Amino acid sequence: MTKLLTIEEAAPLVRKTETAMRWWIRQKTCPIKVAKIGGRLFIRESDITSYIDAQFAEAS
Repeated sequence: MTKLLTIEEAAPLVRKTETAMRWWIRQKTCPIKVAKIGGRLFIRESDITSYIDAQFAEAS
């Protein structure tokens, strides 16, 4: 099973504040998917890792 992160846990991984992270995931251009489970927002840790890896691949 994939580890689920709250917005508070995921934000530091991409060096964003919690507020900036919440704004970013509401944008249509945000590549990270968010699921609402039990009234709370969660992000899969694997999605964050994939996003970071893709950013480095583009930079090379």
